[in-house]
Amino acid sequence: MIKFNSIKLFLTLGLITMFSASCEQYFEPTTTIDETTALANESDVQTVTIGTYSMLLHANYTTSGHYMMEYPSDEIAQGQISSNDLTRLYRYTHINTSTHATNFWSQAYKVIAAANKVIAFVPDNASAELKQLKGENLFLRAMVHFNLVRMFGRPYPQNSGANPGVPILKEGMSDADVLTLSRSSVKEVYDFVISDLLSAAALMGSTKTNIYASKEVAYALLSKIYLFKEDNENALKYANLVIDSKRYSLLSSSDYPSYFKMATESNKETIFAVRHTNVQIAGIGTMYISSDQAGNPLGQGVSGWAELYASKKYIDFIAKYPEDLRKSFVTPYNISGVLQFNQKLTPATPMYYINKFTLQENVINASSPVYLRLADIYLIRAEANAKLGKQEAAITDVNLIRARAGLSGTALHTAASITAQGKTLLETVLDERYVELAFEGHRIYDLFRNNMPMVRNYPGTHAQNNTPTTDIRQTVLPTDPRVVYYIPQAEINQNSKLTQNP
Repeated sequence: MIKFNSIKLFLTLGLITMFSASCEQYFEPTTTIDETTALANESDVQTVTIGTYSMLLHANYTTSGHYMMEYPSDEIAQGQISSNDLTRLYRYTHINTSTHATNFWSQAYKVIAAANKVIAFVPDNASAELKQLKGENLFLRAMVHFNLVRMFGRPYPQNSGANPGVPILKEGMSDADVLTLSRSSVKEVYDFVISDLLSAAALMGSTKTNIYASKEVAYALLSKIYLFKEDNENALKYANLVIDSKRYSLLSSSDYPSYFKMATESNKETIFAVRHTNVQIAGIGTMYISSDQAGNPLGQGVSGWAELYASKKYIDFIAKYPEDLRKSFVTPYNISGVLQFNQKLTPATPMYYINKFTLQENVINASSPVYLRLADIYLIRAEANAKLGKQEAAITDVNLIRARAGLSGTALHTAASITAQGKTLLETVLDERYVELAFEGHRIYDLFRNNMPMVRNYPGTHAQNNTPTTDIRQTVLPTDPRVVYYIPQAEINQNSKLTQNP
């Protein structure tokens, strides 16, 4: 009988202890289970797998990961200098001792190491139940490696994936083994992740809810990864497998404004989310909004810090179509009908609160961050078709998303209207991703992997990079060294095989 060494399962079982530091909320589970578990049967493997999922709830993974993926985008504006690492994430003034990069790296490899134990234990000819659990752990290992390589490794199209990526932690390895590994190339990490996902899909069924991995969840992530590496045929193939499975459907226009307030498992559009209960606050929303339980905006520091806002660039972009339902995900902070400005910068920053990460099941700041959803898959298919020259198919999918958002008539695209706007078809698809997936951590990857700059031309703390600081312009080229994060210096100090990003 195969047994494991001692493992620590982090199971969040109760209320969250919160504390604030430099205008930022963190949380830790109040209860952990620390036990030596001998994996002898399906029940043991299931317990360990639940523990691995629970490790995604840690602030070092979910909250730091969100900050790193979203704050460098042009969808948001930081209204004031923060005394912690958030301002550096936003302004692209990264340092090799970044708190969030260090925390994310460490927690990510803990998740991978936990998944490795089940992957190594369960043979491929095990029972259907055990194969499902092995597949889920393969998915988790693939997902976390993918997140790591796009944060710390350059976009795949740059040098065809030959740039340094991140260490690959295979089965049989613990998180301590990371300290003995060198960086694999971006291509090697992608190849490893794709192999894991193909194996996961072959092992899993379609019976689990969207807070667990399943066959279609693996297909969805495969479609995204193939798109990122510019394998458009395979991106299209796996997007079609997800859509044609009929497991998911776009929410109706009437339900759509409440998308992020629903209980995760009952949301038929969500493919995979990191499920937080209403006492497991992710902490993401506190930086975006302060409101009462009805969603009415309040001043900074009441129910949240409300230091980052929807950018004026985003607000102006979405205002082109007043009927667009996606405006409902932004809450202007008005007093007596007058929009308020954060006066801590010159020019002052308009305070457009972001409400995608609060009021899950009507609890302030409760949120289960969505990692994959069907609208994203339709737009992956649209982008792949656009790059393959399948114009009408791409436009059809873009219009499907626009129609769900309440747009009709001349607001829907045609080949002629796209040309009249001076846009390419790819730009049109990316514009739709900008609006539909705003604040969900997609934007910087959509731009940089397509060799496009990230342009800020609105008030925010990025102006503090300039002389004079009233100059609000910032352009980050896809070739800029800081489109990726430094490898945490703490890791390099312990592992001489790790090389630093330029």
